[in-house]
Parts: sequence; structure tokens; C-alpha cells
Amino acid sequence: MNNGHQIYTNEMMMKRVVRFKDLKKQGIPAMFIDSVLPGHMRMNYAVLGDTASENPEFKPAIEEPHKFQIGMGYAPTGCGPAWHTHDYVEMFLVLEGKWRYQWGYNDDPSKPDGEVILGKWDMISLPPGIYRSFEVVSKRKGWWFAVLDPHPVFASKDPIWSPYIERLAENVGFKADATGKMIKPKEYTQIRRELETQLVALEPDTAAIAL
Repeated sequence: MNNGHQIYTNEMMMKRVVRFKDLKKQGIPAMFIDSVLPGHMRMNYAVLGDTASENPEFKPAIEEPHKFQIGMGYAPTGCGPAWHTHDYVEMFLVLEGKWRYQWGYNDDPSKPDGEVILGKWDMISLPPGIYRSFEVVSKRKGWWFAVLDPHPVFASKDPIWSPYIERLAENVGFKADATGKMIKPKEYTQIRRELETQLVALEPDTAAIAL
């Protein structure tokens, strides 16, 4: 009895299964324009949806659309996403390590209004329109799990970066167009490979998604 819902075969259900050992081979080391900046290196994974990616290389582990999006990732000590905001809710669950989350309404990343240190299994829900950044503050790498509201893909700037971060990224050849899609420099493949090498050294059973 399905009460009018779609019938899913076993084959269809298996497309909704994500094995972590497989997901870890589908990383995106340059998912965002800040990924190349000092202090912001990280490996991102798209589980459901685009998870705000500026890089069209992402391939969700589960391709069927949902009314929410899920991303995962890890970063070395001192690294994490730079000062940015979104027009939707973004919730984080810490899976490993300790993370410092900062937030505020000034686009200057040096002027946050608040912060909190979160450890394993702690969570934070970040509302729309508030700037945020987060970084690993433990001695080893940190992993996170994120749930995002649904949102259009490549329809506008997303993430919305601090102008300061945008300038830093553009100085090293990375920027996003008006739709939020990454404009890659000619050295992109080499830069991506270097990021992957550094990140995989931290977590040897991971890899970047093939180009």
C-alpha cells in the first residue's frame, strides 16, 4: 500500500544509497573561489544538490531532487570557508575536530559580532543574510556535515562573498560571474591538482572527482 506515492524498485532505491567509502572519492578541492586562498583550503562533497557550489564540476551522490540539500567536507587546522552569506538557511553538524564559527552583519571579516567553538556532534543553524565563516581550531583536521535550504543553481551570486574576499580571490585569478559560476584561470587544472595533493595527504583514502 503506497497511498498514491511513487513506487520505487530496488534498483531505484540503490540510487538513493550513499556509501561513504565511495563518496570520499568524489571530492571537489576547488568548489569555491576562496578555496585557493591561504586559510581556506578544504575538500567539499555534494551529497544532495549543488550545496552552493560555484564550480560546475560537482556531481551529487544522490541525483534525485529533494526539498533540502546536503554537503560534507573536511579541512586542515586553521582552514575553512571565508566570510560570506547566503539568502537561505545553512545548518552544520560537526563530525570531527573543533570548529570556530563566527558571524556578523559587517562585510568586513575582521569585525564579527559573535562566535562559538563547536565540537563533535554539536550543531549550528545560520540564518539568511548574516555573514559567517568557520575554521578548524583543533590540532588535526575537521569534518562537517551541512544541510541547506533548496535554492536555484547558477541563478545569482551564491555564496555572497565579502568584497574583501572577492578581491583576494580575483588577485589570484579566481572569480564568479553574475550567475555565481566560477570563472577559472588558465592555470586552474594545475592549481586544482596541487590542492588535491595537499588535502589527500591529510585524508589518504579520499580523492577528487575526475575532471
